[in-house]
Amino acid sequence: MTVTDEVIDGDWEYRGLRLPPGVSRRTATTQLTIHAEFAGWELARTLLFGDGTRKVWLRRKRTTALAPGVIT
Repeated sequence: MTVTDEVIDGDWEYRGLRLPPGVSRRTATTQLTIHAEFAGWELARTLLFGDGTRKVWLRRKRTTALAPGVIT
């Protein structure tokens, strides 16, 4: 799986991934599930090319990560 591009558009951030032709559908599903479960991504769009390569766009809501406060 190769990250092809990352875009921030308003309230959303997008990440493009390219899956090589040898990756099975089940393996692709597992990899995308891990991205969804642990990083908050959701599937936005998928393209399947004639050579078997898949281009996948993931998206997630942008968040403002604040530095943790001091514990006293």
